[in-house]
Amino acid sequence: MTDTPSPAAPLRAPGPAARLRVDVWSDVACPWCYIGKRRFETALARVPFGDRVDVAWHSFQLDPGLPEHYDGTELDYLSERKGMAREQVAGMFEHVSAMAAGEGLAYDFDAVKVANTWTAHRLLHLAAERGLSGTLKEALLSGHFEHGLDLGSRDELLAVATGAGLAEDDVVRVLDSEAYSDAVSDDVEQARRLGISGVPFFVLDMKYGVSGAQSAEAFEQALTQAWSELPVLQAAGGSADGDACGVDGCD
Repeated sequence: MTDTPSPAAPLRAPGPAARLRVDVWSDVACPWCYIGKRRFETALARVPFGDRVDVAWHSFQLDPGLPEHYDGTELDYLSERKGMAREQVAGMFEHVSAMAAGEGLAYDFDAVKVANTWTAHRLLHLAAERGLSGTLKEALLSGHFEHGLDLGSRDELLAVATGAGLAEDDVVRVLDSEAYSDAVSDDVEQARRLGISGVPFFVLDMKYGVSGAQSAEAFEQALTQAWSELPVLQAAGGSADGDACGVDGCD
């Protein structure tokens, strides 16, 4: 797998039945992941083959050691557990919120509930089996960053999952068991094998890697290049990484 394709690479037309697969690793507690999702969707709406792109969401945990509930604010969490100065964290919130607003998102870091995302990821795998992973992903991200959703609350996860269209019995079964734990672990292990250490991370046709919340224009270029090369595998140049979140914090 190479970095974002170079615009200088030769273009080729795909076959009539061609489809482009995009695998995305992200965490629902990652602010750049929501921004990256929105920018990617903007690019997808611009390309003429957008309805022939299949998106698969994969699990990634920025802090798997978090308790189900963390007793403190997002500012407390980043300053205490990540060792960041409180002034630095406040400045990061302001910058990220401005970037989010540019994509039509209303981040409210004062309302964010810090919690482990493992169960939310298990529910996303249930949603993937029901064809609702994109819907639930959006609901979880919006709930967490815009509406103070507690990702560690069984009742709140039940409400958001059923609101996204999942059957209540299915959601309760997952919440009351360890269902899909292996699927989450497999996603995390695959990310490790691919060398993914920060999210969001987009993999196009299992060949090109697009790191971070790149601009919509960069996503559009990458999608167009990968689409044009579906009949053949070709090497291409790389590009700089976009803003992302890693285990040590967010850019």
